[in-house]
Amino acid sequence: MRVLIPGGTGLIGHALASRLLASGDTVIVLSRNPGRARPMPAGTELHPWDGRTSRGWAPLVEEADAVVNLVGENLATGRWTSARRKRILESRALGGVALTEAIRAARHKPRVLVQSSAVGYYGTERETALEETSPPGNDFLAQVCAAWEASTSEVEPMGVRRVVTRSAVVLSRQGGAFLPLYFQARLFVGGRLGSGRQAFPWVHIADLVEAMRFFLTEERAQGAYNLLAPEIPTNAEFVQALAQGMGRPAVLWIPGFALRLVLGELADTLLKGQRPTTRRLTDLGFAFRFQRVQEALRDLLQR
Repeated sequence: MRVLIPGGTGLIGHALASRLLASGDTVIVLSRNPGRARPMPAGTELHPWDGRTSRGWAPLVEEADAVVNLVGENLATGRWTSARRKRILESRALGGVALTEAIRAARHKPRVLVQSSAVGYYGTERETALEETSPPGNDFLAQVCAAWEASTSEVEPMGVRRVVTRSAVVLSRQGGAFLPLYFQARLFVGGRLGSGRQAFPWVHIADLVEAMRFFLTEERAQGAYNLLAPEIPTNAEFVQALAQGMGRPAVLWIPGFALRLVLGELADTLLKGQRPTTRRLTDLGFAFRFQRVQEALRDLLQR
């Protein structure tokens, strides 16, 4: 299978490319800054693009059997100023539209498109059980996720099967949200964020990658799927499990107001949580390897 991955040089794209290549698939990655990207796995075809148009790379769609859209500026690299909010939103919306137009123009269209999104789609004000049919939230991250998902919706009338993955916090030793928590615990400064009672949905990187591979080949998969481990601890429970796994205490507390002073609106993604259900995915036959947070942390801490 030839898989095209726009925005594939980040944490998820790197792990997915490695897994696909190991399975004998061909991986083509589009990057806005290929010269500055972290080295990709051997065998990856890396091509530049501007993130906004299909100029220069549209012919690659003709050769692709599947597409995984991961394009989007990193959410967690600074405060959400008005200028940065604009870049975050446009990087996802314009990238998705460019991809849609390239597929529209292609004579040979990919069979499936996996569209990345996040549980932030539901907003941060609700902790009731959230199905994929639940409406989007009203905060900025929810608006970004809704626009991100909508950016490729028009491929469906073209006969392309489309799957939307609403993923939770990704646990990986290679980057993402796990590393700051890991180093805080290692330096004996780990502790709950705010009240610590907020839900902490998560997914192990290995399960996320396997779910994406599952979506590429499972013809019954279509529409949105919550992509997170079935067990959802509170923030305090997660921090305590991490500290215990490392033989460290977890007695400190980072007040919400202090986190907001440093991170601004981004802090709400850490101080509030969601409880999406995974029933739709598991009913389709997907089995999580890491269902409990202790199992995931044991694996990550042994690496």
